[in-house]
Amino acid sequence: MLPEEARGRLAALGFGAGDVETLFGHFDDAERRGKLGHGHARIEWLERQELDPTARPLKARALPGFDEWESRGALGYLVLAAICAELVEFAPWPVRVVVADAFPTGHLGYWVRRLAEAGLVAALTASSPARLPHPDGGEPLVGTTPLAIGLPNPEGDPIVVDVSMGKVTYGDVIRGAARKEELVPFGGDQAHKAFALAVGLEGLISSFVGDTHGIVLVAAKPEFSHFAEDLRERAAGLRLPGDS
Repeated sequence: MLPEEARGRLAALGFGAGDVETLFGHFDDAERRGKLGHGHARIEWLERQELDPTARPLKARALPGFDEWESRGALGYLVLAAICAELVEFAPWPVRVVVADAFPTGHLGYWVRRLAEAGLVAALTASSPARLPHPDGGEPLVGTTPLAIGLPNPEGDPIVVDVSMGKVTYGDVIRGAARKEELVPFGGDQAHKAFALAVGLEGLISSFVGDTHGIVLVAAKPEFSHFAEDLRERAAGLRLPGDS
């Protein structure tokens, strides 16, 4: 899908110019990084959903070191965009926990990369409809519950870790690159580890947002920011997490 077509289809859904660019930026980044399940295929998926393109998220509560946002019907992408914009403008010191009801949120590495490029260290997880069954089989019990961590690098590219607990992603199922039956915890005979992480992360999120889908984000201005630079030097020539 060409950029002009992608933007045009988003605009046809009723999104304003700013939101079109926010959404396109995420989808196009996913496309360029090979995360096709979160790329342009998601525009076609949005076209089949009931949306309120005029909805706007709101920061409903602000406490020392803790913010709670409400989507108020806005897409999760736009909720996270608003949260990240505020964190970049008003860097947390020493740390801030942000929770929100938000869905869908896309590939989480996109958001923590944005924070890492602004000099923040960040960890982000998000819940979704139940997709993963128990490793022993049965009906889906928890979402794929990805976890992303962004590590800033003052001297170059950050390190961005973004891992879903599924063998494949739901986005791959949507675009026809994987079968629904393949959406199981990754790890083969060690799949109980991925399942345990999915359970723990989903439980963490639900502790703040209840039965709806949401995110928990921890962002901080690091006391030390040499890890990413040092690792890149020691791993010279090797691809590290998040590298294109």
